[in-house]
Amino acid sequence: MIYKVKLKNSDDVAIFDDVVYEFLTTDPYLVKIDFINNIRKHSSGCGVFQKVWKNSDGSYVTETIYLHKLIAEKFLAHQRTKEAHLVGAINGNKLDCRLSNLVYRTRSQSSRHRRSTSSTGYTGVYKEGKRYRAVISINGRSSHLGMFNTPEEAAAAYNRMARKLYGDDAKLNKIRRTEVNVPNTPPQ
Repeated sequence: MIYKVKLKNSDDVAIFDDVVYEFLTTDPYLVKIDFINNIRKHSSGCGVFQKVWKNSDGSYVTETIYLHKLIAEKFLAHQRTKEAHLVGAINGNKLDCRLSNLVYRTRSQSSRHRRSTSSTGYTGVYKEGKRYRAVISINGRSSHLGMFNTPEEAAAAYNRMARKLYGDDAKLNKIRRTEVNVPNTPPQ
């Protein structure tokens, strides 16, 4: 069974397996802090619980619990390695905390799964004058893949090299279809 919990500061929902939902709603500490009803959407897109607690000496401390990390540490700890220690979402939705969607990744794998900040909207594609340059990082060095007339052509070149270099771990651009004007011709 799948559970959806609306976030406190957003219309978005966090998604859980039944075993995860049961843990979040029965663990004594999580119940005490009302964790399930205080999950917020973080600026990074993941679910987070944050609460400021006052210490006996009058100082304050902020407790922060990242939802996907809490779940991975509880249920997927056996998959964590020294290299693969960052938790990611296979489908890219950081609020989808079903066990089948969470995975431990290396820093380089996580980097390849981040959203692009390029103004073209494509990873590895940059506008230069009237053309588009495609680049990819190989062993930490930027490698030029070519100049192209459209950002979609450059993104396709990036995708080809990413598949060649990283296989199933490649970060691929979702290429938008460009509209082609076709003259209206009457049916025959």
